[in-house]
Amino acid sequence: MATILRDLSYRHQWLYDSISRLAAVAVGGEARFRQLALAGLTFDKSTQILDLCCGSGQTTRFLVERFPQSADEQALPVTGLDASPLSVRRAQQNVPQATFVEAWAEDMPFPDAQFDLVHTSAALHEMQPDQLRQILKECYRVLKPGGIFAAIDVHKPTNSLYMPGLAVFFWLFETETAWQFIQTDLPQLLSEVGFQTVTQTLHAGGSLQVLRGVKHGGGSE
Repeated sequence: MATILRDLSYRHQWLYDSISRLAAVAVGGEARFRQLALAGLTFDKSTQILDLCCGSGQTTRFLVERFPQSADEQALPVTGLDASPLSVRRAQQNVPQATFVEAWAEDMPFPDAQFDLVHTSAALHEMQPDQLRQILKECYRVLKPGGIFAAIDVHKPTNSLYMPGLAVFFWLFETETAWQFIQTDLPQLLSEVGFQTVTQTLHAGGSLQVLRGVKHGGGSE
């Protein structure tokens, strides 16, 4: 069951943005948080990117800024997907250079091997375990061979000093799925889905994790 504050944060963009900025302080601010999973990646005009569970386009904005854009270009090869009609409308207003699709992450309306990069920011912890596995399978499916899955999300702190703050955040704004998520071995799950060269980097006392996996080819099981 969602908390009252969680529902309010989705209805009121200013509240959601304020929470995001506060939560990102531990890693040096929202701009750094939104780009941690993208560090070291290079894009060109042929790079097809999916911002999965894009919300109101908070990270999509940073993705489009990585592409040089001339005055006569209206759209860039960045697609945002979210299941919330309200979020999609906000994203279209906030980041008009990208294309946005309203759809479920576990049943994406894209052909196989369409994207070079699938990115998601602080969304996977909202999913039930079976739903999470299906979403990762879909990510694998829509990536091209050699494509990269990149994500940033919460993690069980390795520094116990960070646990009280994370717990309060969960109690106020999250559901039981967040508690389940921090008990999940995400690198192992990515490997089971079919990703190779899986890496996990921890930040903010271990309370945040950056995950990457590469699709080397073939289908997931």
